[in-house]
Amino acid sequence: MSSTKRPTIDVTARCACDRVQMSVRGSVVSMLMCSCLDCQRATGSGHASVALVPAEALAVAGDIKSFDRPSDSGATFTRYFCHECGTPLYGHSSRAPDIRMVAVGFFAGQNDWYEPNQLIFARSRQAWDLIADHLPQHQTYRQGAVR
Repeated sequence: MSSTKRPTIDVTARCACDRVQMSVRGSVVSMLMCSCLDCQRATGSGHASVALVPAEALAVAGDIKSFDRPSDSGATFTRYFCHECGTPLYGHSSRAPDIRMVAVGFFAGQNDWYEPNQLIFARSRQAWDLIADHLPQHQTYRQGAVR
């Protein structure tokens, strides 16, 4: 898949405790990896693998919690997760209110459509986190883009 293709997906999965169901139905805006320190903390790994989707493409059922924090851009970033088991679901930034950043791993076994097109926040990438050489790497956000 070229980095300009945006798949249309229809996926549904449940969290680890089975209390939250999340579905995405529609076109993916972008697929990326983020190595910011917050994503490293949230995933327990060297980066987060995310798909950006329109807010209206996302449906969540069940009891979820959220956490707001200021981001390096000055925006507020909100992460959502299962209230019971803590499974990461999605996030959104106040600088892109109509976009949701879906945790691609949530759809394990149904995420063969995912092909990241860039790494953002490469400045905090861990040397042990192997990233494909062909991916464009941006030190912070991609210049001139919200997505």
